[in-house]
Amino acid sequence: MTPTSRTLAKVDMLNAARNGDIVELCLDHFSKEPDVKDLITCIDKPVIVSCRRQQDGGQWQGTEEERLLLLRQAIVAGPAYIELDLDIANNVPRFGETKRVISFTRLDRPETNIDRIFDEASSAKADVVKFTWPTPTLGAAWPLLAAVSQKRILPVVGMGLGRAELTFSLLGRKYGSPWIYAALERGMEAHEGQATVFELNETYYCNDINKKTAFVAVSGFGPAQTITTRILNAAFRELNLNVRCLPIEIEDVGELKKMLDILKIRAIIVGSKHGQALLNLADQVDQHDAESEYINLLLKRDSGWHGYNTLWRSGLQALEATLKDGKRSLDKLNILIVGNGGIANSMVYAMTQRKGLVSICGPDDKEATRTAVKHGCRFVPYHNLYDTLADVLIVADPNIEIGSKTGQINPTVIQSSMTVLDLSDLPLETEMMSEARERGAHALNSAEIYTKQVSAQFKAITGKDLPAMAFAKGLLEE
Repeated sequence: MTPTSRTLAKVDMLNAARNGDIVELCLDHFSKEPDVKDLITCIDKPVIVSCRRQQDGGQWQGTEEERLLLLRQAIVAGPAYIELDLDIANNVPRFGETKRVISFTRLDRPETNIDRIFDEASSAKADVVKFTWPTPTLGAAWPLLAAVSQKRILPVVGMGLGRAELTFSLLGRKYGSPWIYAALERGMEAHEGQATVFELNETYYCNDINKKTAFVAVSGFGPAQTITTRILNAAFRELNLNVRCLPIEIEDVGELKKMLDILKIRAIIVGSKHGQALLNLADQVDQHDAESEYINLLLKRDSGWHGYNTLWRSGLQALEATLKDGKRSLDKLNILIVGNGGIANSMVYAMTQRKGLVSICGPDDKEATRTAVKHGCRFVPYHNLYDTLADVLIVADPNIEIGSKTGQINPTVIQSSMTVLDLSDLPLETEMMSEARERGAHALNSAEIYTKQVSAQFKAITGKDLPAMAFAKGLLEE
């Protein structure tokens, strides 16, 4: 909790107590000095009191002497825990039954010398040792996870900084962290991107996670990945499977295999931006999927990691079903695919398999040329995009935006005679699809394509059909 008003802080305390097991009261956000004893005695949950300096990610504006005085006064009020920075812990004596959380924070990078810091915190009469540092990727969160999961003489908690703190928090639940951190609501985050209690409970079913929970990794933290997570977690819960989604941000593919093996993760739902990079992680890939140069699902089998591309099949099926209603096939149909990267390569492959007259056009002309040569289709320079006639327009690059700047697409490219398909960020309704409908083009339903894709992924992971209620829940809560 990071209240600024003494008047409203008690309301926040009551709300927090209803949603959490432990409430942390951050004193550094108050505009005026609060009555700590009055606040901590208004609820029946354990309270941690903290007051962080700006150098540690807090908002304290006063002097260090004033902060130390406030912390000493807070201990006298009798909270369950007091958080003390490692460098000042010996200046604040133990008092009463309040337990000491000795905290080490660095904002620039993960700490590597964990054992030394743990020993120093233990010498400073810690009851709990806390580590805080940036966790932008799974690799950055790895030392923090190791600190929490390793058996030590004192319990260890961690706070990752950034959106990827979610990764650490969920793993912390499985591997024995005494508690994990969450904001009470949006606007009350201790740091940018921190998950809320509602998100942990309603999207990740955090309280269901235990040491036997198996994780399915989901690469990325965008809105599309959150929808996928909600759908899959709702399905796992509906079918009484002790499986949950674990969001991860990927940086070093070379180290990823080792970390996944240690965590016993046997499936990865691959986000649109990682589909090409994670192709190298697969030990085996179907010939058609390998030709598409893109995967969106990785499964660990006895023979290694197997990569799959459910996207090009789902997109192809949706397009063929639409054209069939109009008594047309892809054969000799002018198909313009806009984009660079894995999704674009994937759709070029799919359309050429059906003998469509395929053209590829992307902001990076060199990459688009390479794709055209590989698949034997036509290359269109990006500056000629608006001079190219097409029956079907497929947008296949999450980095392309609508606009008039270099690399963007002006919506005037859309003609009313076109069939338009945007696969760049399924299942979200993109601005391009909205423009297509407004301009009278036939815009394919992204949600229907996504339904086929996520259903196929769930079946491959579990061997079971995706419950309809799970899909409805995921989209309704967006």
